[in-house]
Amino acid sequence: MTIGIASDHGGYELKEKLVKLLKEDYQLNDYGAHHLNPNDDYPDYVLPLAKALASGEIDRGIAICGSGVGACMVANKIKGVRAALINETYSAHQGVEHDDMNIICIGARVVGDIYAQEIIRAFLKASYSGEERHERRLRKLKQIEQGNS
Repeated sequence: MTIGIASDHGGYELKEKLVKLLKEDYQLNDYGAHHLNPNDDYPDYVLPLAKALASGEIDRGIAICGSGVGACMVANKIKGVRAALINETYSAHQGVEHDDMNIICIGARVVGDIYAQEIIRAFLKASYSGEERHERRLRKLKQIEQGNS
């Protein structure tokens, strides 16, 4: 599985810690920031991450900013991305299992480093169930995305 990761200044320190951890078990593409710049903006990093996911360059993504909110809003602007702001482990795996979530957004100022690692592990170990009820809901979501609501 190829993972992408991106953050602005608000998530930079957490991203750097996660990069070291994730490199051990996954192929990892780092979309930045590559150095701490207090004046950078989350769209500059999260947008390339989301586009990489939509194009199939990566299988799942991790987007980090201070709260996770801005990163989530940007990621969900790209067709094919199903991103959610996650602050606990249940939703991290349930979002994948039931909703085929493919980008997790985390607020570095909301969750601590160790708990963020647990949340990421839950997200990456989860698999989409493919159950009929989940497929039905996913089809409806895709119709909305296509503008056919």
